[in-house]
Amino acid sequence: MSVTDGFDPDGVKCVVWDLDGTLWDEIAVESATDDLPTPRPEALAAIDALAARGVLSSIASRSAPSVLDRLDAVPEVRARFLAPQVSWQDKSESLRRIAKDLGIAVDALVLVDDSPYERAEVEALLPGVRTLAPEDVTALLAAFEGREVTAESRERVRRYRTEETRRAEGERFEGSREEFLRWCDMRLSVGAATADEIPRALELAARTHRLNSSGLTPDRLRELASSDGHELYTARMTDRFGEYGIIGAALVDRTRRADRGTPATWSVPLLALSCRVAGRGAAAAFLFRLMERAREAGAEEFRVTLRPTDANLEMRILLRQAGLRRTDAPATATTTGVGDATPTARATTADSAVLGRTLQGDLPGSPAWLHVSDREDAEA
Repeated sequence: MSVTDGFDPDGVKCVVWDLDGTLWDEIAVESATDDLPTPRPEALAAIDALAARGVLSSIASRSAPSVLDRLDAVPEVRARFLAPQVSWQDKSESLRRIAKDLGIAVDALVLVDDSPYERAEVEALLPGVRTLAPEDVTALLAAFEGREVTAESRERVRRYRTEETRRAEGERFEGSREEFLRWCDMRLSVGAATADEIPRALELAARTHRLNSSGLTPDRLRELASSDGHELYTARMTDRFGEYGIIGAALVDRTRRADRGTPATWSVPLLALSCRVAGRGAAAAFLFRLMERAREAGAEEFRVTLRPTDANLEMRILLRQAGLRRTDAPATATTTGVGDATPTARATTADSAVLGRTLQGDLPGSPAWLHVSDREDAEA
């Protein structure tokens, strides 16, 4: 049986590498000079292959912190790793810190380590993390073969490096968090997805968990987006440090029109955003702009399909803050309001609910530090 049986490549956002015996053969602290051991060519090739597919790499090594200082002197190697951890702490703790620094779930990590003890320690304390021996890396790479690689994926490692710069500036900034966010000059643009943006929207559906409302699969998203009365929206963001790229996707169902006293409704079977923008108000701004567009289009109600999970608490809080409350009818009937035969209704599951609110009266406003525009306006 392969070590990657039952393995979901879409769930992997970062591969964490041990150093001694994994990235290189020798033990760095036992070196007679300040020179680090020579990295294994096959390990560097694997790291580069993962980066080309949008998978980050980091380091978790139980060794002297000075090893990381020495690694900084080898930029062609150091540049391959984000949020590295080199200390005498347990590997499980290092992985927690890496996940926190990168803003991703711990379960989105894979550990490559030559030590059965270290792998067992991580498996015991972080059961959601897959661990591999160095000889299993070939199977790991094979699991990614044949999967679509988007332009956003190819840029992901660079954008996370930019995020490291952004975080460092935030730590040096003399002022409040809100003042720093204003200084960043963040701009969010919302618009209908173009053909070349659809692969990224599908990727967000597959890879996001913290800020994903329903877990709608990429295949179902593709099917629904091409059906009558549905439209796919995307959100892009930039700031003074550069482009975030496409950070959000929302599928809108506009098939429920006003009829015999029934209000016209915009339903959102999927709202998904990258975890890279968590804590910056982008998710709220995207949602609130969709509400505004719905009202401008004549809708009187706004609904979002929610499938609660252990991971999407942030999304649930956001929807509640937006005034969305659970509707009485079952999800399969309320998503579109026109019966179970509709595509969107069939996309819901038994553990889903539909949250809704009226679009009459005041709507919540986007965070003051975010400049929000429609993409048609931004490109005019």
